[in-house]
Amino acid sequence: MKSQTMGMCRSCSRGQQGFTLIEVIISIVILTVGLVGLLSVFGVALAATQVSQQDMIAKQLANETVESIATARDSGQISWASVQNVANGGIFVNAPLQAINQPGPDGIIGTADDAPAQVLTRPGATGIITGASPPDVIVPLTDYKRTIAITPATIGGVPVANLRNINVTIQYAVPGNPTPKQYTLSSLISQYR
Repeated sequence: MKSQTMGMCRSCSRGQQGFTLIEVIISIVILTVGLVGLLSVFGVALAATQVSQQDMIAKQLANETVESIATARDSGQISWASVQNVANGGIFVNAPLQAINQPGPDGIIGTADDAPAQVLTRPGATGIITGASPPDVIVPLTDYKRTIAITPATIGGVPVANLRNINVTIQYAVPGNPTPKQYTLSSLISQYR
């Protein structure tokens, strides 16, 4: 019996004694720091998703404005002289940072007759836009402001009579950021269709 007890003790060498309490605590702390870091990455990703959605809305609003101006010119709804800001004898309001409104009776975005604030309609829980609220989700675009600046285009400092610059700036608030973001779309429009 004595030899068996001695044999069992001999197999228990120092390298096989297991983890000490300090080693376990240190490994738990390291694992916790890693998991907290991973969770913070998820928070940043969620915030970036929200901001990218707002960026997309701003880009779409600016694009919609430029397309409205070009369509009004292409359809002959307005004359070339009207494709200017009000201060220059045109129909497009040039006050900075105006509310994003729906087109008025003339159907053109950014003119003095624009209707109440524009809204964004999203599908509700069904995932289908039904035209009724609820189940659709109506998001007012009150955090978005627009400036339309139409100026004569120049080549080498010389104005070109049949070409104008259109600069549409959309400013919007981002949650958690005190400074509003801006998106500017610049385009050229000519007298010719």
